[in-house]
Amino acid sequence: MKTQKKSLLLFLLGISLLSACSMEVSKVADTAAPAAGIITATLYPTFTPRATATPMPATAIPTVEPVSGTVSAQINIRQSPSTASESVGMLGINSKVWIIGKDAQEKWYQIYFDFPDGERGEGWGAANYIQTAGKPDVPVVSSGGASTGEEDGNGIVTQQINIRTGPGISFDALGILNIGDGVTLIGKNPEGTWLKIEYASGEAWVFAAYIESDVIDDLPIPEDAVVMATEIAATAAPVYTPAPDDGDSMEEPAIFVEFSTNDSRAFSYASDLSSPEGDAEDWVAFHPNSTEDRVNLSIDLSCEGNGTLYVELWQGGVMLTEWGELKCGDTDYALSMFRDETYQFRLFPKYSSKLQYISYNLQVRAVP
Repeated sequence: MKTQKKSLLLFLLGISLLSACSMEVSKVADTAAPAAGIITATLYPTFTPRATATPMPATAIPTVEPVSGTVSAQINIRQSPSTASESVGMLGINSKVWIIGKDAQEKWYQIYFDFPDGERGEGWGAANYIQTAGKPDVPVVSSGGASTGEEDGNGIVTQQINIRTGPGISFDALGILNIGDGVTLIGKNPEGTWLKIEYASGEAWVFAAYIESDVIDDLPIPEDAVVMATEIAATAAPVYTPAPDDGDSMEEPAIFVEFSTNDSRAFSYASDLSSPEGDAEDWVAFHPNSTEDRVNLSIDLSCEGNGTLYVELWQGGVMLTEWGELKCGDTDYALSMFRDETYQFRLFPKYSSKLQYISYNLQVRAVP
């Protein structure tokens, strides 16, 4: 009897435990977690670095804080701080670089940069075309190929140009000089529009608007320049050829310059255009800075050729219509711009069924 009661009690206890467990368990309904807010924005167009250099073997970066910089024009990157040094490729406008050294004359920066595929490139770039927030506090780096200053000559190239056998576009081209290349100037034509330089094959000529130098006014006029000038004047009208297409656009202008009334007060750009064949337009972007609300500019535009040049002014992707009209031959043309805004000049030749060629030089200065 006791055994039966004991069994009954154990049976009842088991049922109670099972009931208690079933009362404690409940299913939580499946609910989707609230999605996190996603903020999207339309950013000002950026420029992908167009480095064409072959990646160099990585070297140890000096124990110095790299200084970030931005390339303001398409430039050669060289193995040593000298135009005589081998070019390892080119960096496109607005490419990002990090400065880790400089030469003794502070004409060159030792830099490294990233290729689109993540590889790192290294070399030397002309300091004039690498913009920084302030003067880079980096050490002077000695190099076996370092420039002494003499081999770079007495002039520097500011725009890719042809080297010609004489002072005019009708003369044969011998080669090309790139931005940042140094040249040795030895003379000029009577008008001062073409400069004679030392060249590997002897002597040659380049368009003066593409050269920056403080000795141009003192250069002699060689006898052959006078003879060639006479021959040019006696011949028929010059033969024009289509301007080479440089591939610039609103998104990737030919040059992008930041300047102010306090620091770099001016810039210049020279190139050529043609229609209906060749390079049909150029875009020149600039960003004026100032402590004042507006920046006053003075602009010169000189032209050569047989065509008519038109100039448009754009801001933020919109063409401005109330700014005026800049024409070839204008000097000290006055414009007042808002500070910290990016503007673009679009230059293009008048369309014609016959070849129209124009070479121009645009100079922009910030004035008080």
